[in-house]
Amino acid sequence: MSVNLGASEMPTPDASVLACDGLRVAVLIPCYNESVTIYDVVIGFRRALPDANIFVYDNNSNDDTKSRAQAAGAIVRTEPLQGKGNVVRRMFADIEADAYILVDGDGTYDSDAAPLMLRELVDQGLDMVTATRVHENAAAYRPGHQFGNRLLTGLARQIFGNRISDMLSGYRAFSRRFVKSFPALSTGFETETEFTVHALELTMPIGEVSVRYSERPPNSASKLNTFRDGFRILWMIIALLRNERPLRFFGLIGVLCFVAGFTIAIPVFIDYARTGLVPRLPTAVLATGLVIIAVLSIFTGLILHTVTTGRREMKRLAYLAIPGLAARS
Repeated sequence: MSVNLGASEMPTPDASVLACDGLRVAVLIPCYNESVTIYDVVIGFRRALPDANIFVYDNNSNDDTKSRAQAAGAIVRTEPLQGKGNVVRRMFADIEADAYILVDGDGTYDSDAAPLMLRELVDQGLDMVTATRVHENAAAYRPGHQFGNRLLTGLARQIFGNRISDMLSGYRAFSRRFVKSFPALSTGFETETEFTVHALELTMPIGEVSVRYSERPPNSASKLNTFRDGFRILWMIIALLRNERPLRFFGLIGVLCFVAGFTIAIPVFIDYARTGLVPRLPTAVLATGLVIIAVLSIFTGLILHTVTTGRREMKRLAYLAIPGLAARS
């Protein structure tokens, strides 16, 4: 499910959207050295969602982030473990609400889109609404980041399901059911990947809303390292493939080892058929080893597939034990 806004359109909140029938709404803003932007971010969400509680979790900032957030009216707390994933884990554990808005504190996301995301979450009974980024200039969304996002999102779509278009967006709305069933195992920027795979693996109802994405203001620096964090996100996708789809992961390794072993063994078979001897003993041993690894890998995948199915069933039961937003209507 997707809602599209033109880049120049500005959603305007109304009382029915903001009240959301008595829904308790929490805005969660993880922050590290965002003193330049955090005041305006908090003010923007106070205007867009006046009934929401706005929480800023400071992650060892060495500037005025905490004082600026407090001056804007946010509830400020700290998380000493460095990394966005660690902050998200703490926020999800600490804060009680019916619906959550998670957004970066860098001022690049449009706070006026929050009521629309919240209304989409409530009206459609969804568990996650992702803000897909629409940018008007290259400075807002650098080509390297766009390419990396398309590459990593495309890879995740191929593996886990074709229901997402901006996996790395830092602006999302969640139901309580999602937040309290989310395992939160990652430590850094790869937490967005974990959000997406968690929703896809449990076949949660999810949606998307197109939201204007702006460049950072002057004197504000991005904390994202294109190559380092891109590699960490890629590694997270591989780890999630191993953990959530072990038969595919170990089966692929098994097939590759079998093909390699069989290819290496062809000259050995030819020599044996011609002479009755095995002059290439090391090659024969290597080929045999690769085939044995292939068989073991495939059986490992089969066993872990059974274990993963049981884990998925338990996660699904834990998820269903929490009332969804649709139950309110």
